[in-house]
Amino acid sequence: MTTTAEMRLRHIVEQTALKLTDADGRFHKRQLTDAVREQIAREDLDPHVKAAALDKLAQSLVTGFGEQRNPRRHSRTGRFFHPEYVFKLGNGVWVWMNRATDSDVVQWRRLSRNNRTRVDQADNEIQDYADEVLDAFRAHRDVVYLGDLERVVFGWTEDDADQGDLFGS
Repeated sequence: MTTTAEMRLRHIVEQTALKLTDADGRFHKRQLTDAVREQIAREDLDPHVKAAALDKLAQSLVTGFGEQRNPRRHSRTGRFFHPEYVFKLGNGVWVWMNRATDSDVVQWRRLSRNNRTRVDQADNEIQDYADEVLDAFRAHRDVVYLGDLERVVFGWTEDDADQGDLFGS
């Protein structure tokens, strides 16, 4: 569920991204991050919007911690183990590798395989879409931009611009 505060934060990011976009439609993530931070610091935000921003910050920090501690093969030992790494077991449960049990390893392996399957499926969809679009670009050499190609060749209209899709609702 998207709260009013989250929508306000997303609006700040979107407006800032639009301001940073160059004539070629490009902007840099680092510049966007810096500009959003400055905008949030500068604005007199409602307390619930500030709280949502702090929640997003905390979530980002925790996600970064989890990514940093995600098991990976060590070049020296060839093993995945490090006592300060964590297994992500699903439903928000993490366990330090040092304290993991055999059932934790089974669950970690199962989730890893399921994640790999989802990633592969998503990548297959991306590759299929890219192939279709590149074929259309080759067939319509007069079309320069993807937005125009989608409208002309595939019939995309503004009616297709469901905001729920944009925010994963």
